[in-house]
Amino acid sequence: MDRTLICIGGGELKSKETLKIDEYIANKARERAAGKRPYGLFIPTASHDSMPYFNSFRKTYTSVFDIKADVALTVYGEMSAEKLRDKFEKADFLYVGGGDTVFMLEHWKKSGMLDLIKEAYERGVIVCGLSAGAICWFGEMYTDSPEVRQDESYAIFPGLNWIKGIISPHYGRRVLDFDEIILYNKKAAVGLEDLSAVEISNGKIVRSLSFGGNAYNICCENGELIKSVIQPCTVL
Repeated sequence: MDRTLICIGGGELKSKETLKIDEYIANKARERAAGKRPYGLFIPTASHDSMPYFNSFRKTYTSVFDIKADVALTVYGEMSAEKLRDKFEKADFLYVGGGDTVFMLEHWKKSGMLDLIKEAYERGVIVCGLSAGAICWFGEMYTDSPEVRQDESYAIFPGLNWIKGIISPHYGRRVLDFDEIILYNKKAAVGLEDLSAVEISNGKIVRSLSFGGNAYNICCENGELIKSVIQPCTVL
């Protein structure tokens, strides 16, 4: 069973900035649904279960792409474990929204949500995410979560380590600081600009997606920063 992640660097669902990337996800979900109406489960933990955020997801995925949209709410204890598990078992794809990455990961671990997400991923449910929902799967993530950044605007924080390496969302807005960290640490990294994404299959990046932004491989060789657009790149 293939395990698929689609990680989006940034963009506003509400204003449909990422619409072509959303269309790509919707088409992948239809393939998995195999003739039935696809079911997408939105996970807004990083935004402290913001319902307006879910409504933006629903307006795009249901109104535009005719996908059944549902939401997993756990921050305020709204849903029983049985109800949550039922939602996850129905899902063709999960969509993890942006917000506070560190809060999200800590809450997932405490609430049992992480186990449900991992079980879904292992059985082939497509796992997608934007910003916080894109970077949490990597070994290290460049985040502006208030719990870790102290006096700096951003800081490196451990992720789930499903995918090796360091990643930054919103790379176009953080490029100078993030590049400096990569030069200092001499590690390979991924930089996702807004309106870009990477598709990861079985732990390996297989393509990037561009709807105006680019996804970059970044490394340090002989004291110099080397970066290239991740190939193949599908322009949407």
